[in-house]
Amino acid sequence: MRVLIATTPAPGHVVGILEVARELALRGHEVRWYTGRAFRTQVEQAGARFEPMREQLDFSGKSREEAYPEHAGLTGTASFKIGVRDIFYRTAPAQMDDLLAVLERFPADCLLCDDMCYGACFAGEHTGIPLAWLSNSVYILGSRDTAPLGRGLLPSASPLGRARNALLRFVGDHVVMRDMRKEADRTRDRVNLPRLRTGAMENIARPPALYLLGTVRSFEFPRSDLHPGTHFVGGLLGLPPEHFDPPGWWAELHDRRPVVLVTQGTTANDVDRLLVPTLRALGGQDLLVVVTTGSSVDRARLGPLPDNVRLERFVPYHHLLPHVDVMVSNGGYNGINAALAEGVPLVVVPGSEEKPDVAARVKWAGAGVVLGRRAVSEAGLRGAVTTVLNDDRYRRRARELAEEYRSCDAPRGAADLVESLAGSAGQVPTGGVTR
Repeated sequence: MRVLIATTPAPGHVVGILEVARELALRGHEVRWYTGRAFRTQVEQAGARFEPMREQLDFSGKSREEAYPEHAGLTGTASFKIGVRDIFYRTAPAQMDDLLAVLERFPADCLLCDDMCYGACFAGEHTGIPLAWLSNSVYILGSRDTAPLGRGLLPSASPLGRARNALLRFVGDHVVMRDMRKEADRTRDRVNLPRLRTGAMENIARPPALYLLGTVRSFEFPRSDLHPGTHFVGGLLGLPPEHFDPPGWWAELHDRRPVVLVTQGTTANDVDRLLVPTLRALGGQDLLVVVTTGSSVDRARLGPLPDNVRLERFVPYHHLLPHVDVMVSNGGYNGINAALAEGVPLVVVPGSEEKPDVAARVKWAGAGVVLGRRAVSEAGLRGAVTTVLNDDRYRRRARELAEEYRSCDAPRGAADLVESLAGSAGQVPTGGVTR
């Protein structure tokens, strides 16, 4: 079997597919992977052949601010829309051209992509090759039981709740996201595909035959109208590094102090909104505070580091999370799943994009405390961390979820489903939980 993988060149879109690619390669399948050059080593470590993305599409290795300086300072809906437009929609036609060129020399049996790599979706529509998505975040298709993405609202399937959802969807489609609907239509026109008469954020690409969610069912909102090709495969947390040299402070993880991990993820940059106030809130407390920035950060923006803070650009979750008592996060999906898979409860200060929706799932699952925009203060952050450390409900719930993650063999289950897709003319089993 020949599998062509395509991913947006950002860590959150790549990491989940690494284990699946390795499992497919170990089974003897020929796997090629189209993405940014910063991920070549990881792609090859997984056993896939690297197919480079053209340079003007490749922002890998950069934060969002570095890749798109004009996005700096944007928040809320404005940040969400311009991010989707520039990072996902406007790059898709050239991605499609790249992928069609790859397919000429590598006639794949199926395409596997992250669920916002729309160039791969377009290539699948043009060629008829069976398409599978692997989620890079929460379930993105609409439902009568949930509000539209971006609002961070809890689900409701009651008559009143469905009326709320329908109203918000109408306002989103025809007012808030009207310009994005037009952008999607123009993008599909450019690649000679018919326009889709669906909701905003869904009219850019047809749903796939197979939709793999890299989480457990208990962390996703229930829906009566879940896409029939959806499968919950469990946590896909990336491959551990081949070599790990612990930082000099590593032995302090074994001290008596609780360990708090503060992370802003890898592409989104929440220095002033998350890192700075959290450092001030937790500095001088009887805690070991480990801060991972994900990308390069001007140390001057953080101010003097308190004595109990250890700052690193990156520490592998595989090694660090077993020592962590609480994670403070901006709502990055992969980090949240990694923490819950290890039974670590959360404090979430949701940033832009879909992060309020990730935070809503943390709240709904009972695995942590979510701070709204008005509650982001030093006192609020300190209180939230103290609450999660001292209220055992959050740790118990995180551990229950960790058991559910451990019950899933995510790489094996995902690979089984991809094989089924490739071998059955695009027909896969109806959705469920893969063990």
